[in-house]
Amino acid sequence: MNNMMLWLIVGLVVALGAYIRLAPSDPAQWHVPPVGEVDRDEVGGVFRVVETGPDGLARLDAIARATPRTSVLVGSVDKGMVTYVTRTKIIGFPDYTTVHQDGDTLRLYGRLRFGRRDFGVNRNRVDGWLSGLKL
Repeated sequence: MNNMMLWLIVGLVVALGAYIRLAPSDPAQWHVPPVGEVDRDEVGGVFRVVETGPDGLARLDAIARATPRTSVLVGSVDKGMVTYVTRTKIIGFPDYTTVHQDGDTLRLYGRLRFGRRDFGVNRNRVDGWLSGLKL
């Protein structure tokens, strides 16, 4: 009976890992303009507002695309808004970061998909991207 329980637990862990890696990302849910005028840290994410000039998104896009395990979910620099997916190295948990250029203002919203806390991962990534802009 103990072997059967062990295999059941292993199977559940594998199934959960597969779901985390393979679950589709709905652009309608994640690709929405970030709203707000002040920086804020959240339990599951981060919001930043910075003055970058009109080329901020183009510059940040190059930084984001160079980030390991990061890809574009939807959007483009030409459209003025991009949502990126960054996955953790081992499990592959997805975090979503939407960046919107509004004139000279860049708004970034990084947040987790699974769980309740991100332990500062989104804050560190977004602030790292912004430090790469050398504002």
